[in-house]
Amino acid sequence: MKRFDILGLAVAAAFCVGAAHAEDLTGTLKSIKDSGSITLGYRESSIPFSYLDDNQKPVGFAMDLCYKIVDAVKKELKLDKLDVKLEPVTSSNRIPLLANGTVDLECGSTTNNAERQKQIAFTNTHFLTASRYVFKKASGIKSIADLKGKSVVSTAGTTNIKQLTEANAARGLGANIIPAKDHAEAFLMVETDRAVAFVMDDILLASLVAGSKDPSIYAISTDAFSTPEPYGIMLRKDDPAFKKVVDAATAAVYTSGEGQKLYDKWFMSKIPPKGLNLNTPISPELKAEFAKPSDSPDPASYKAM
Repeated sequence: MKRFDILGLAVAAAFCVGAAHAEDLTGTLKSIKDSGSITLGYRESSIPFSYLDDNQKPVGFAMDLCYKIVDAVKKELKLDKLDVKLEPVTSSNRIPLLANGTVDLECGSTTNNAERQKQIAFTNTHFLTASRYVFKKASGIKSIADLKGKSVVSTAGTTNIKQLTEANAARGLGANIIPAKDHAEAFLMVETDRAVAFVMDDILLASLVAGSKDPSIYAISTDAFSTPEPYGIMLRKDDPAFKKVVDAATAAVYTSGEGQKLYDKWFMSKIPPKGLNLNTPISPELKAEFAKPSDSPDPASYKAM
């Protein structure tokens, strides 16, 4: 009888530990466990980070990273199956949709800065970029000063349009700043001469030029509105348990060498839907970031080894 009593106690103890673990879950991990699903926010035209292919399926470098996070969450919660829901987001609504629980991760090209960290959190940096502008070579633009009095477009809700607005006031440019709903619309304005320049992250501009009807007629500025800035996948603020899983998942990808392979897949190879190759080698600063992952919003913290 004693043996059965001991066995019963052991089973009860194991059950209690399992129940306690389930009760211990909070925030995003709890909602994912309860619903059996996780929702990824994706962008429709942020090539090559997050965009739609010919089948209207979200693909890209950030999407691949988010699926690695999904695998880690599934393992952490010991789920046999985890349903992945996909929700389109824009520059303007990505933070509200994350904050209100509509999406659990924003998989795109979002700049990690101190101001945004007051509202949401970021996982380890997956790219470093600077804010520049694309223009038609025939326009004769040589510098930011040449944008004076011109119509200049940028995407609404981005750090880029904020930097453009600040530079416009500080330098007395008197430019007509046009907010576009997304990157594709903004580039179209330059393409159709409704704006002389489009201010955005340089890698996104490079992808738009590469996919244009005639890439040879465009140029991307050498002067910039910012120092190199980090991109990160967004998650909700004040959710340390979920962030711990997400950070561990991204750090494992970067430090294992898998991050470099994914980078080469999207930046150094032909990508869908047009088979374009951005031919953008990884920077020494990003290579150093992959070796020692960080979620710092400070551009000065990212230095080559």
